[in-house]
Amino acid sequence: MKIGIPKEIKTNENRVAIVPSGVAALVAAGHQVTVEQAAGNGSGFDDAAYLAAGARIEPEADAVWAEAELIVKVKEPIKIEWPRIRTGQTLFTYFHFAANEELTRAHLASGATCIAYETVALPNQELPLLTPMSEVAGRLAVQQGAKYLEKLYGGRGLLLGGVAGVAPANVLILGGGVVGLNAAKIAAGMGAHVTILDISLERLRYLSEILPANVQTLYSNRHTLLEQLADADLVIGGVLIPGAVAPKLVRRADLELMQTGAVLVDVAVDQGGCFETTHPTTHDNPIYLVDGVVHYAVANMPGAVPRTSTQALTNATFPYLLQLANKGWRSAASDNQALYKGLNIVEGQLTHAAVASAFGLPVHRAPI
Repeated sequence: MKIGIPKEIKTNENRVAIVPSGVAALVAAGHQVTVEQAAGNGSGFDDAAYLAAGARIEPEADAVWAEAELIVKVKEPIKIEWPRIRTGQTLFTYFHFAANEELTRAHLASGATCIAYETVALPNQELPLLTPMSEVAGRLAVQQGAKYLEKLYGGRGLLLGGVAGVAPANVLILGGGVVGLNAAKIAAGMGAHVTILDISLERLRYLSEILPANVQTLYSNRHTLLEQLADADLVIGGVLIPGAVAPKLVRRADLELMQTGAVLVDVAVDQGGCFETTHPTTHDNPIYLVDGVVHYAVANMPGAVPRTSTQALTNATFPYLLQLANKGWRSAASDNQALYKGLNIVEGQLTHAAVASAFGLPVHRAPI
């Protein structure tokens, strides 16, 4: 199969969809891999490494897209890339369609088949291709939140862990999934007082058992959320409904309860965000203020640490990529139910119920 690896062109997106060792394995399996020139530079993998692995380096993005039967990326194609997508092509990347109707309709019109990393799901409901980036984003959320609590950036002027004789900051985490667990580990390790809200008692029991004593777990409801917001210095939103728009847990009016200079970090921004006042930002301009509260809503947070993120992501995606390359999307999805659940759009038809529901569009069963 002809596989294309374009350079990521979303603002400050330095990840790449495959590492040189992955290229070598694909080539050994009989596939042709074309990598756009400098695609791996941001993650520390130069063109020479891809050439040594057996890839062909192509200087023009248009040529990469035109030749490839299977396009593998990290982030959803942006507008400039939409005309390059063609009927019969397969795209394998993060899409987050439910947060963007224009993106969804453009890919429906393309006639391509779109397999979304974020909805590939195992029988136990684990999301194996979302998990590594959720781990990175959860840890990074605390790192960024701690920075923007500094007075220089409009924050309250707090050190997250405090010092002897001075209380630490209060960190509130919405959602006890992969993002929440990783955020709690880092925040607790820095000495903050951490509270996790979730609606699964089973998950809360698990978190209580494995996390240190400076982390408390609370059952999430509207009353508890408002109570906790009033004392929170840093709020991390990590709520996920696979493939669907994130619920808006914190409303605009709720900000009035918060202290001036508190920080909101919305890790769910790719799925529309779990704060009503969220809108996507970039690494170039990551924050904005609403009612005196600092908002950080970078839509590709792991892109800030591309070396780590690329290695973590490709460790997870490569086995699925190899199946797609060896069998084609139809046979691969038929043989692997996790990949089947990743099918969001198939040749002009919407096949994921949560995306269809977000925009009132008809949903079809994927034809495999």
